[in-house]
Amino acid sequence: MSSHSMQQKLDHWSRFTPRQRLMRYGGFTLTLLAVAWSLSSINVIWEWVWDAPRQMGDLFGRMMPPDPSNLPSILEAIWQTVNIATLATLLAVALALPVAYISAQNTTPNRLCLWIGRFILVSSRSVNTIIWALLFVAIFGPGIVAGIVAIMFRSIGFLGKLLGEAIEEIDIKPVEALEACGASRFKIVLYAIVPQVMPAFFAVAILRWDINLRESTVLGLVGAGGIGMILQGAIDTFNWPEVSMVLVTILALVVFGEVVSSYLRKKIL
Repeated sequence: MSSHSMQQKLDHWSRFTPRQRLMRYGGFTLTLLAVAWSLSSINVIWEWVWDAPRQMGDLFGRMMPPDPSNLPSILEAIWQTVNIATLATLLAVALALPVAYISAQNTTPNRLCLWIGRFILVSSRSVNTIIWALLFVAIFGPGIVAGIVAIMFRSIGFLGKLLGEAIEEIDIKPVEALEACGASRFKIVLYAIVPQVMPAFFAVAILRWDINLRESTVLGLVGAGGIGMILQGAIDTFNWPEVSMVLVTILALVVFGEVVSSYLRKKIL
């Protein structure tokens, strides 16, 4: 092939074919139309939107400086928040293990158990933590019990889903070797499955504790205990300096949770 014809091919080279370009432009156009339809279907009061920066500046001005006068009560509520997240995570781990076992296709006893486990995982993850908290506040009354149970129910789906996927990805050869030796089902799980999913188990449990620590800070907004109850009370009474103090404390709690989870991952994994 001559260099002239080679140069002609390079001059006419295109990254996408005409059909690919048409599909890309069509997808881009549909996305713009969907965004425009979404904006037209909601009732936006644009005067409030344009006035938002001034209102934010005024609000932040009233929140400064933070008021530490109620700091002992805030720290007590923060400790309560940590307890809610920790206890809920421990309970969720204990309940998610059997659910993950029956939800994994390679360990489930039968199809009925598989679908029951999948239903539990889907129903747990489909309901937001705040909705669970509202439900359990109505059952148990306001307080930390409702918060613990709400976060626990939300966490079961998360933990069971990831642990079930980890079980499905295990190497089947150790399981087959123990089955060939006539080992019981309990020993197969203990010696062939547990060692393979243990790293994923600790990683998922630590991650979920970190998430629960963040979610437990807002449970008090619906009466489920924790720092959110003080935050809601300060907002309701327009005590903005105390609101800023609570927000600073929540930020410190989130940073603390990130440091602890990173330390645990380095030590355990």
